[in-house]
Amino acid sequence: MKSKYLGNEMEYLSKVLESEHWSSTSGTWNTILEDTFSKKFQSEYAIAMNSGTATLHSALHAVGVRPGDEVISPALSVIMNTSSTIQCGAIPVYVDIDPKTFNMNPEDLERKITSRTKAIQVVHLYGLPCDMTSIMEIANRYEIPVIEDCAQCFLSECQGDLVGSFGSFASYSFENSKHMSCGEGGILTTNNEQYAAKARKFGNHGFKNSTAKSGRIKLNLEDFQKPDYKRHDSIGWNYRLSEFSAAIALAQLERIDDLIDMRIKTSELFLNAIRDCDYLIPQKTPDGYTHSYWTFAVLYEGLEQKGISWEDFRKQYVSRGGDGIYAAWSVPYLEPVISDKNFINMNRAVYNDISYRNGLCPVAEEMQPKLMQFKNNYRDLSLAKKQADILREVVEYYE
Repeated sequence: MKSKYLGNEMEYLSKVLESEHWSSTSGTWNTILEDTFSKKFQSEYAIAMNSGTATLHSALHAVGVRPGDEVISPALSVIMNTSSTIQCGAIPVYVDIDPKTFNMNPEDLERKITSRTKAIQVVHLYGLPCDMTSIMEIANRYEIPVIEDCAQCFLSECQGDLVGSFGSFASYSFENSKHMSCGEGGILTTNNEQYAAKARKFGNHGFKNSTAKSGRIKLNLEDFQKPDYKRHDSIGWNYRLSEFSAAIALAQLERIDDLIDMRIKTSELFLNAIRDCDYLIPQKTPDGYTHSYWTFAVLYEGLEQKGISWEDFRKQYVSRGGDGIYAAWSVPYLEPVISDKNFINMNRAVYNDISYRNGLCPVAEEMQPKLMQFKNNYRDLSLAKKQADILREVVEYYE
């Protein structure tokens, strides 16, 4: 199998090693990555961080989320939207999903808004944009900032507009499975200078000379080295991305169109393999939307229609050489950390009387155990075709 790193990764890493400037506080690779990313993704500011969770936490802080506030996120998503909310001492509120797109349902979103709602996190699941026209209309009417979680959705479009261009912030992940990766990392984009400055300072130990455009803090060594120099004017965390990771991410960014195109072509092979199967139902891509396919996901109705369990279908796929089928993550509030109330120790004053129950988001709860996620991050289309052919064989086997 071809390596994921086929561009300038090794060359750039060598240059970082030779420079001996390995931290973003004095190096240049983070700056180059941020400038290049902001141009490609049509934003004024970009702030590189060490994870997509750090970017979410920093964005929530920057828009003013504080203990006791409410933050809305979809019921079908990874736990990080919940955990970043709890990091702020805020209360997670969950919105049900559309059964066809698997994304946030705008009607339920509006039902979940209260006077305590201070932010909305939308997740563009699997690479498909949410209904941002409806979501932004609701958010603007209630004057609530929107944070677009684009961890799984790079360069998709919604009615001609780039995903990540709608909200106050867009958050991207460079974790190993994402469209572009440096192992672990992330980046936050915004067109709001004040938000950018707050987010960067929050992720840079609260250094007073952090700016919307730069996290380099040792600009004037004459001042910086003086004993009476004061460095910090706010509390912040260390969410910085190393120069090594920034160099790898930059090399990946240079090839992002090709990396996305490969995932789309792979997913088209899978779509073709199930075109005559009525119990493997793919995520619906509405007219005017483009899908960047972080993964290829379907709703499995084989138990109801054919009497074949989810597990048996997967076993048949794997037995023929399939790379496996991943289940979707549990609905966050049914994870033990939430359902067993382990999270209340993070802030008992806020969470002691907060609890969640089954049936809160019935569509997400019903669909989650039926979802199948197929690996599609192949570097060779012939390998992808082999996997799609295996899927077709399994469908034909059960006819």
